Amino acid sequence: MKAFCRLALLSMAALLSLAAGAQAQLIISGNDEKQGWDANGKPVTNPPGHDTVSIIDIADRTHPKIVANLPLMNTVVGPPTNLAITPDQHLALVANSLDWVKEGDSWKGTPDNKVYVIDLTQSPPVQIATIETGKQPSGMAINRAGNLALVANRADNSVSVLSINGKEVKLVDTVSVNAGGPANEQPSAVAITPDGKRALVAKFAANSVALLTIDGQKVTYTKYDMATGLWPYNVQITPNGKLAIAGNNGNKGSSDGQVDTAAIIDMEANPPRVIDQVVVGDGPEGLGMSPTGAYAVEVILNGANLSHDKFFYHPHSYVSLLKIDYKKKKMTKVSEAEVGALAEGVVFSPDGNFLYVGNFMDGDVTILRLQGERLVKAGTLKLPGHPASMRGSTP
Repeated sequence: MKAFCRLALLSMAALLSLAAGAQAQLIISGNDEKQGWDANGKPVTNPPGHDTVSIIDIADRTHPKIVANLPLMNTVVGPPTNLAITPDQHLALVANSLDWVKEGDSWKGTPDNKVYVIDLTQSPPVQIATIETGKQPSGMAINRAGNLALVANRADNSVSVLSINGKEVKLVDTVSVNAGGPANEQPSAVAITPDGKRALVAKFAANSVALLTIDGQKVTYTKYDMATGLWPYNVQITPNGKLAIAGNNGNKGSSDGQVDTAAIIDMEANPPRVIDQVVVGDGPEGLGMSPTGAYAVEVILNGANLSHDKFFYHPHSYVSLLKIDYKKKKMTKVSEAEVGALAEGVVFSPDGNFLYVGNFMDGDVTILRLQGERLVKAGTLKLPGHPASMRGSTP
């Protein structure tokens, strides 16, 4: 009897282990089919109606599966952080930064104000609501509690505050982050501290990062900005909340053949302040933080979408791997890994061992494995469109 009981317990443990291993671990990719570049690097525009949002299960790290492709408008304009998944993986939020309108024989983008809500618990996932925010909603962040989201509105100097209650998402406030600088400081990306009490907003045209405080659903702009460098496009905070990183694009959203930096912010200082700069490459856009807190990555455009006669054109983008030293409060570039052309979004796996990079020009995802202080290619996933943005349930 004891042997039977022991066997039954072992069998149950095995089944539970299998069930846990089989649980979906999701990332989301926004695919833009309206804007692109031809073989010579010349910009082209296409009619709307073909964008998609792909829901991808990465439980099998090197053989991920697309579980749904939803027909939702998306754009490559802006940092590749215009979407997010709640920590419990029940919902995904997708901001559409630009609407697409006819202009003569061509098309152009104008600021939109839509955030789509996707129910990930249904099979297949389905859009269940649309929220209206400020103009040109771009970078987005969800807090660890999963009950609050912030959206940086690039065209009207504001941050939208969204409450999340189960599957209900509501706009509860809009906070101005204008410090009296340029008419449009272009808040482009946002990150929330692990304790949910503060947030950082990258203000692209103001060359700075702003500090917000959070008390429940009350979000306040402190009027404190840090000069981080030229054209900060993206921002992330380490999982322990001690440091932050802001990628300085350096050339208004493109490559110019010159190196750019990422600003390192000491979040333990009062107030937080920039304490270092690390050279990352030409044109950082995508920015990822390992859930383990050991590494950050900058995705470098590297001139991959520019005219081929430019001296700084390269056929591939690459990822810069930054090692984090909390004792010295430094991030150091330790290696690079080549990916596809015009790489944008980037996501770490929940265990921090794999990295997923969306290659816009190639219409696929490069899968990288972390080996020591190197990133090694471990696979490729073809997408139904061109990945303009990518996020997971961890920043």
